Amino acid sequence: MRHRIISLLPSATEIVASLGCEDLLVGRSHECDFPESVGQLPVCCEPQIDVSGSSHEIDKNVRSSLRDALSIYRVLSEPLRRLAPTILITQTQCDVCAVSLHDVENALGELVESIPTVLALAPMALVDIWDDILRVARVIGEEQRGTDLVARLQRQLDELGATVNKPKARPTVACIEWIDPLMTAGNWTPELVKIAGGEPVLCESGKHSPWISWQDLRQADADYIIVMPCGFSIERTKQELTLLTTNPYWDQLSAVRHRRVFIADGNQYFNRPGPRVVESAQIIAEILDQSDATALHQGGGWQPLSSG
Repeated sequence: MRHRIISLLPSATEIVASLGCEDLLVGRSHECDFPESVGQLPVCCEPQIDVSGSSHEIDKNVRSSLRDALSIYRVLSEPLRRLAPTILITQTQCDVCAVSLHDVENALGELVESIPTVLALAPMALVDIWDDILRVARVIGEEQRGTDLVARLQRQLDELGATVNKPKARPTVACIEWIDPLMTAGNWTPELVKIAGGEPVLCESGKHSPWISWQDLRQADADYIIVMPCGFSIERTKQELTLLTTNPYWDQLSAVRHRRVFIADGNQYFNRPGPRVVESAQIIAEILDQSDATALHQGGGWQPLSSG
């Protein structure tokens, strides 16, 4: 049987494409935009809150929806029925970042046709990302391709880790995943920082991204700060920077005084637990200037705060 896949998760869409099975995709989420060719696929979900506002406004809307037990996303039943998927991929890792399993189950309950196989990904650490790739490959029927892809990604990360300098005192790195209120990047990002030669602060590998205070950020006083808001491009992040730079604590931070603050594309890289976690680690290595490789991602994946 030839599968018909709807992916409601950008990282899952990238996984399917990396397995050489992009031609099996028949629908996508409103956020799936890589590879670029998936943009022609029908959109099967949409946000139910305004995502065009500031960090503070988005956070306020999200908190209000969750408090009222309302979903942040809507799965569109009409394309779901019309596209007749055999496989539907979603996630259970975060109700805020993407369509949840609960949203999907509610939408499927409205259908009278055959119900597709639902695969819910739940990555918290790199090992979970590898497992999710294997699970996607298995349900598609391409288990060997999944095994080969995971081996290649692991090898690339091992090679990156082998190229970075290993000073006695690793530079400390604070990765900012949300600006107002402040949140640092947890889950798999601390592992990427370590692979790239840094020491993550104010977070723990394999645990959800934590909210922090400005006092926390000041006390940690990381050598480097990388601003990578969830779902934000570099240009979108620039629009929010005054929320950081006008805070009384900002100029007291060591990373600020030594011009070691950088902006990274959180949308395309760090918040997508799929094949491009390798590029995310490369970006951190380039920022820390501890990789022998040319800074291939500078400008597109990251840039200094003072740039532009």
